[in-house]
Amino acid sequence: MSADDEQSGWQLTESDPGVFTELLKSLGLPLIVDDLYSLDSESLAALKPLHALIFLFKWVPTSSDSSSQRAGTDDPDFPGFFALQVVNNACATLAVLNALGNIHSISPGPQLTELLQFTTGMDPQTRGLVVTSADWLRELHNALSPPSAFSLDGLELPRKSEDAYHFVVYLPINGAVYELDGLKPYPIRHGGYEESGEGWLKTAREVIEARINTYSLGALEFSLLALRDDPLPSLQSQLLHYQAVGDSTSANELVAKIANENAKRERWAFENSLRRHNHVGLVQALLLALAKAGKLSSATEAARKTMKDRIEQRKARGEDMDED
Repeated sequence: MSADDEQSGWQLTESDPGVFTELLKSLGLPLIVDDLYSLDSESLAALKPLHALIFLFKWVPTSSDSSSQRAGTDDPDFPGFFALQVVNNACATLAVLNALGNIHSISPGPQLTELLQFTTGMDPQTRGLVVTSADWLRELHNALSPPSAFSLDGLELPRKSEDAYHFVVYLPINGAVYELDGLKPYPIRHGGYEESGEGWLKTAREVIEARINTYSLGALEFSLLALRDDPLPSLQSQLLHYQAVGDSTSANELVAKIANENAKRERWAFENSLRRHNHVGLVQALLLALAKAGKLSSATEAARKTMKDRIEQRKARGEDMDED
């Protein structure tokens, strides 16, 4: 973490559905976030009602950043909620707020409602300053950020340029698909869509696929998350219906789906609990014990092999997404 990052008070956030879902829960919203490994219409249809797509990508400054060369059209007269990113590391939560501020079918908790109402009529720059100055929001954001393990400041090590990753959101607003990017001066309009069929998701898929195709084949510099209604209440209601009418086959299918959803939430809760705990002391003790036992070298090689296998698996998933 750089000195600028420390001064901003906002910590880095992982692109993880459990992290975003916990944030939404803290904001008082009955929504969840799911990973998307494919953009085909069948995969997207299974997640409906789907409110927005959150896209994480490796930011590379190029000449294509100019409004005359990138896809879509700047909308300086955008009537909805749009806040600029004015501090480092806040883009994940800002992407979520830029989506939530334009989804009028939901009712957030009192703190977020007050924040959205207070920023009504502000320009994007001022709105971004107000949002990132909200202590309670920064605390929610940082609560799900992994603790900083080590500081290398003062060691006079050569500085390496780190890859920068950025979150943007795509969603339907006033009959058009918009891209809300806190690093751009205005929301970007990607055209209208038909309500029938896939609806806004067809346009969003085309825009995102075109963006993914600018990366090399099999690249892993991006991920995609879906912001959707929590399916559990609907599944439980359907289960009660099928049990009441004696449809055991449909009821058993729903029991399996509910079990999968609950297992996913248990995994998210466990992973988030790990993020809240600083394991540096434990890791240091384990390394010392391995070194004293003469097993550190073999453990290092095993860890490298495990990491290599994981990278290959992630590449395989990325290639599957490109093929879709």
